[in-house]
Amino acid sequence: MFAVEDLKFSYGKKEILKGIDFEINSSDVISILGPNGCGKTTLLKILLGFLKPSCGKVYFDNTLIQNIKPKAFFQRVAYIPQVHDGAFGYLVKDVVLMGRMPYKSLFSNYNNEDRKICMDALEILGIKHLENEIYTTLSGGQRQLILIARAIAQQADVFIMDEPVNGLDFGNQYKLLNRIKALSKKDLTFIKTSHYPDHVFFVSNEAIFLDQGKILEKGDPNIIIREDNIKTVYQLESKIVHLSDRKICIAV
Repeated sequence: MFAVEDLKFSYGKKEILKGIDFEINSSDVISILGPNGCGKTTLLKILLGFLKPSCGKVYFDNTLIQNIKPKAFFQRVAYIPQVHDGAFGYLVKDVVLMGRMPYKSLFSNYNNEDRKICMDALEILGIKHLENEIYTTLSGGQRQLILIARAIAQQADVFIMDEPVNGLDFGNQYKLLNRIKALSKKDLTFIKTSHYPDHVFFVSNEAIFLDQGKILEKGDPNIIIREDNIKTVYQLESKIVHLSDRKICIAV
């Protein structure tokens, strides 16, 4: 889906990314780990085309992203930001309808097909009962699911998410991660940043450790999330604990 070659990026004289190479395959759930300021969000913005790299190339489906028309790109790729309050009191169904914008011309209106696609998206996530609620009055977990429904209505097959569990309580964090796991089995691809190794063990089949603008290691979370890498990246002593079905990471 994505291929990144020798990617570099600077804000003025400050180097943020220093020669990044990786590939992302269809149906991957890939988590990007690293401390604050290591370049995680910057990398997402480059994948989305919001920022232009100082050097290097980014391909989507074997085509340089600068050669893909934005409308066509955003029919395939959806951005789901961190939980936010929103500026206006839109109804949930209207927020989800916004996912149809890449298919509309400047002055065209939403039609019955658009509305059906949006209702189906809400149904997939089990939140159709919220369609007439005011988006800004809902919980963080509900709002995040609505943003995912908007991306599903966009009919994207790649979801780029910046710290999707940020601000969610413990229960809603794992409800959201379970939704991501289920959707990935429908040939959808997720690229997300994370601060939580436990969540990466739980939901991801691939992970990237970013450290000081470089990839420390990329691969299966069960292999690359180790105590030595945790210490290198976070300057923290930790212990990887094996449970019956997965691993968790605890500070020691």
